[in-house]
Amino acid sequence: MTDPVKLPNAQWFKSSHSQNGGNCVEVAPHFSGVVPVRDSKDPEGPALVFPADAFAAFVAGVKSGDFGTI
Repeated sequence: MTDPVKLPNAQWFKSSHSQNGGNCVEVAPHFSGVVPVRDSKDPEGPALVFPADAFAAFVAGVKSGDFGTI
């Protein structure tokens, strides 16, 4: 098990492509080796923390259409 990532000063942001009323996920950049992600509707709730390389692969897949469209 790894140590928890502390997020008290995280600067959260949503994608500029978010056009669904503002309800989406937010990410916090500038954490070494990890990408924290949270639900924008519950900013005081828990955050998931993904390895940076795994998150980058996910984003690349979204951009290339690997997951289809909604």
